[in-house]
Amino acid sequence: MNYDPNNIFARILRSELPCIKVSETAHTLAFMDVMPQSDGHVLVIPREAASTIHDVSDAALAECMREVKRVAAAVRDALQPDGMLIAQFNGEAAGQTVPHIHFHIIPRWHDAPLKQHARVRADDATLEAQAERIRGALGH
Repeated sequence: MNYDPNNIFARILRSELPCIKVSETAHTLAFMDVMPQSDGHVLVIPREAASTIHDVSDAALAECMREVKRVAAAVRDALQPDGMLIAQFNGEAAGQTVPHIHFHIIPRWHDAPLKQHARVRADDATLEAQAERIRGALGH
């Protein structure tokens, strides 16, 4: 999968498109998935331009994984799910829909089925309320 510098995540990183931020560091950005598979679904991306895990530098990957762990803990603390799915897809055949490496943090509850990937746009007010709870757990 070739890197497209005009993919939606690259445009979000350049502030050309909005997102509902959860956290950001010098190397990463975490934001709400606008087509969530469950309540509290967060994406974590490196600022480095890379399509897949095969393209990203070891340093950027390490920074990204640190942030995945930190944000996942905040999602757990804020939303109290029964479990947590952490996912990362490589290539269209694996389900990757944006050609910028990203990690999904998806809270899971026993009584709530997982919604389909990248299908239904959520309400911004709902996403912002969830992000606020997660940011609170991060101490922001």
